[in-house]
Amino acid sequence: MGSAVSAHTEPDPTGGSAAAVEPGATIESLLRRCSFPPVGSSVTCAVSGGADSSALLVLAVAAGLDVTAVHVDHGLRPGSAEEALVVEDLAHRLGARFRAETSPVAPGPDLEARARTARHAAVGPDALFGHTADDQAETVLLRLLRGTGPAGLAAMTARQHPILALRRSETHDLCRELRIDVVVDPTNDSWDHRRNRVRHRVLPLLDEIAERDVVPLLCRLAGLAADQTALVDSLAADLDPTDAAVLTAAPEPLASSAVRRWWRDVTGSGLGPDAAALQRILDVAAGRAIGCDVVGGWRVARSAGRLRLVAPAGGAHLRPDGSGRPTGGAPVPGH
Repeated sequence: MGSAVSAHTEPDPTGGSAAAVEPGATIESLLRRCSFPPVGSSVTCAVSGGADSSALLVLAVAAGLDVTAVHVDHGLRPGSAEEALVVEDLAHRLGARFRAETSPVAPGPDLEARARTARHAAVGPDALFGHTADDQAETVLLRLLRGTGPAGLAAMTARQHPILALRRSETHDLCRELRIDVVVDPTNDSWDHRRNRVRHRVLPLLDEIAERDVVPLLCRLAGLAADQTALVDSLAADLDPTDAAVLTAAPEPLASSAVRRWWRDVTGSGLGPDAAALQRILDVAAGRAIGCDVVGGWRVARSAGRLRLVAPAGGAHLRPDGSGRPTGGAPVPGH
């Protein structure tokens, strides 16, 4: 499918030539830094129509993958439904399949997190996303602010984020080179969202203080944290996280790893408890408390030397990531 890229460009808005742009050296050099699956693999790409996800779609096709582009409309701003048409047009020009999903998200607190959860649920658990190194750096800083440990600092993995080694400027340059119309999300410039404040205020300030581009440093930190987390997780693989005595006897990094695994298995949430919540859970295991709050209404309780996760009452916030599981406040069986 990679040869299709040359035929899928937009007319030059300045009135210049509308001739097709061959993939050439730009796409080939970018692909060498991507981590796509083997040629011929079937993949789903989440495509909002912005430059990053549009570049993901172009590169996935150029990598010879069998691609389905999925656009998710949350209905959060006027004209959002028309953005799906932009993505559909690009997908068809590239020879990729297209699917539109509607997943309304109500305005209110934690909007970014709730929209992300709804988006991930709509595109499926194995979808590819167009996050770049700049997004990775922002995620590292945001997780530091929520008190994360090494597992959280590992941030995003290349498996579902195959263009993670690319910079945001490169995805924008690629779309300009190929004359691809991209969707501009006005909320990306709004300081109402914490990520945008990190992007537009914190990172430039860190660059100024460090007198260098700090994005590669933060991405390197994420890579080191991922390596450390993988090692600790392998050592903790056989620990029973529901056995209070086992958790208490284990070194704290291994006990925390076991609890994070338990949390993922039960809740389905990839974003585990922060460092403070992990410490509260270990305090329950050690008998210093009989129970504790975790996040999103979930609790950990102890009885007869065993820990159990107790889901929130009601159906609206059953998972801490908002995706829901109908357990209605009861202890989760077998955990």
